[in-house]
Amino acid sequence: MRAAVLEESQARLTVVDDVDVDGPRPGEVLVRVSHCGVCHSDLSVANGTYPLLGPTVLGHEAAGTVEAVGDGVASVAPGDGVVLSPIATCGTCYWCVRGEYGCCVNASAVLTGTFVDGRSPLSRAGMPVLRGLGVGGFAQYAVVAEPGAVKVPDDTPLEVACVVGCAVQTGVGAVLNTARVEEGATVLVAGAGGVGIAITQGARLAGAATIVVSDPVEERRAAAREFGATHVVDPGADDVVARAREITAGVGVDYAFEAVGSAALVEACMLATRAGGTTVMVGAAPFDQTLTLGPAVVVMASERKIVGSFLGSCNSRRDIPRLLALWRAGRLDLESMVTRRRPLDEVNDAFADLTATLGIRTVLSL
Repeated sequence: MRAAVLEESQARLTVVDDVDVDGPRPGEVLVRVSHCGVCHSDLSVANGTYPLLGPTVLGHEAAGTVEAVGDGVASVAPGDGVVLSPIATCGTCYWCVRGEYGCCVNASAVLTGTFVDGRSPLSRAGMPVLRGLGVGGFAQYAVVAEPGAVKVPDDTPLEVACVVGCAVQTGVGAVLNTARVEEGATVLVAGAGGVGIAITQGARLAGAATIVVSDPVEERRAAAREFGATHVVDPGADDVVARAREITAGVGVDYAFEAVGSAALVEACMLATRAGGTTVMVGAAPFDQTLTLGPAVVVMASERKIVGSFLGSCNSRRDIPRLLALWRAGRLDLESMVTRRRPLDEVNDAFADLTATLGIRTVLSL
């Protein structure tokens, strides 16, 4: 099949026609990918921020049509339109039965590029190729565990729905599932890329009264207002912590979401929250960044909380249909999140756009 392969860290992806893909085994689904969003996590593997474990097909924000199913698959059938999810929540492991879906045993696939049993369905010239970040969506076909392919109504535009696979699950889920923001709350969002914009929309959906969005790019700050921000801050011109406290009459925000992947921003978010407030780590920071929280007694006495959120703590089989229903009801704007469309051949140009912080989301067509 045709696919964009990353063979070396800090190198360009190469679009080739000789990647072999296995048919689906029991409990697996073979999907013909039609569209795939370009996420910063893909860029972080390509540019060396995260280690490359072997030749990899990146792309994890994908949608397409079921081509074939393995034995025992009952939720989808050939011809069904599906949105793919990086975490194919099993529903039965220690964490899933406790509702902690971001910790599902299948979440390891995001880091390893293989199924839980260590196998990849992709190869090239007889050598394994990894399915990057749990999907491998920059390719004509992807093989996923059944829970990772969520059926959508036949009239769903897949070039728009694909962004639900990662950005929207991650952002909206962080608000509704991880933080459980309540009506009337005050919220700070640090970063207005695809995930930050989804967080902003999630805060609006939750009924937050004040939504402060910080981003150094003027275009993204303007977009944040369209998606629900009540205030925007340029961190290059203003102190974000001071502005957040000023906007909240000196109290601090109830919830702060870090959507960039920066330990320093996590610390700033914590300082921007009120006593008893919650900071949610949504962005994926490099491995060499650590948190410095200040005097332990201050964190204890102020009852501030810091929590992680992996794919918005989503159960994709529940949340993808829920998010698409909100889109159909006009309460969630997916179309405006897609600011560029490119063919697979231009995947490296899409990464260049992302590096230059141009637009919100680029979607590749296959």
